[in-house]
Amino acid sequence: MITIQQVTTKKQQKQFVQFPLDLYKGNKCFVPPLYADELAMFKPNYVYNEQADSIWYLAYNEQGQVVGRIQGILQRAANEKWGQSRIRFTRFDAINDKEVADKLFQAVENWGRELGVQEIVGPLGYSDMEREGLLIEGFEYLATFEEQYNYDYYQTLIEDLGYQKDIDWLEHRLTLPEGGLDERIIRLSKKCMERYNLRFDETKSMKKFLKKYVNQIFDLIDYAYNELYGTVPLTEALKKQLLSQFKLLIRRKFISVIIDEKDKIVAFGIGFPGIGEAVQKSGGRLTIPTLLRLLPLLNKPKVVDLALIGVVGEYKNKGISPAMLPLVAKMMESVDYMETNLNLEDNHAIRNMWKNFGCIQHKRRRCYIKQLNPTQE
Repeated sequence: MITIQQVTTKKQQKQFVQFPLDLYKGNKCFVPPLYADELAMFKPNYVYNEQADSIWYLAYNEQGQVVGRIQGILQRAANEKWGQSRIRFTRFDAINDKEVADKLFQAVENWGRELGVQEIVGPLGYSDMEREGLLIEGFEYLATFEEQYNYDYYQTLIEDLGYQKDIDWLEHRLTLPEGGLDERIIRLSKKCMERYNLRFDETKSMKKFLKKYVNQIFDLIDYAYNELYGTVPLTEALKKQLLSQFKLLIRRKFISVIIDEKDKIVAFGIGFPGIGEAVQKSGGRLTIPTLLRLLPLLNKPKVVDLALIGVVGEYKNKGISPAMLPLVAKMMESVDYMETNLNLEDNHAIRNMWKNFGCIQHKRRRCYIKQLNPTQE
């Protein structure tokens, strides 16, 4: 007998955050999010509350043990932006048991019906700044800190409930070719930069760089990612939180921007040192031993995770993609390889860029959709 309870107490909140840490204990590919960041979503003043409503459920077995969890999100800003009537599911984790999955999803779907929405999609968080997509290929690879890992049986549990593919994302592992980028690419890049009077910003100080460009970067993220699947506008509160959360990870050598003669950014790439292995042992808690493991990885990482890359709209059709290649290569000079994180499968422009590097497409993630019919009496 499986029972479902809505998360309402502090104890249940901790159980909700703790469950995946127990479920994936000993798994070499699972990388937890930061424990404190996950608990923060239960606070009344959580940054996304101004544009979304949430609900959380836990599944218990007869012995009172947690065997599954799920979160539902009504992302009002997304529904308004895209003209949709949807809820999202996220943070679904469960043992390999059909009844557990059935009852967890039934609880979220019924919540959606009570709200009067027509569809449920996911896994999708509050925004694309959160982990999203169900891993369906690449289970043998270490997850990045920015993306979620899941067991392979999740796909069957979800699809057996009538969920169908909405979109897929692909992830790639890039290495610099022996001897660097092809000389033809470098020549094309230089010509492109000269044609439009562009240059790479060479500001050394991270503090000065952020002071100069942080507002531009956030505006460009909003602009460059505006038409991508499931995105929502960045609020001022969210910008502040993101900057605070990632200050620990940001390193100047992994942020590359191309600017025009007026010091306006026209293209950018932002990477983070790969810290997955450092946070595995602590369950996402920033303990002193964790911080000691983090510091070497932050300063001399073996891997860089490409978090964001984009071009200002007016330059998208001016053929500046050759200039983007050195931008990416610049971030890879001191690491073994780069993880691209999520690229939409139909984003052929970005996928064609990766062909100029040593490239393997090693992971695939899926977002599912299901129609919510009215509750049957």
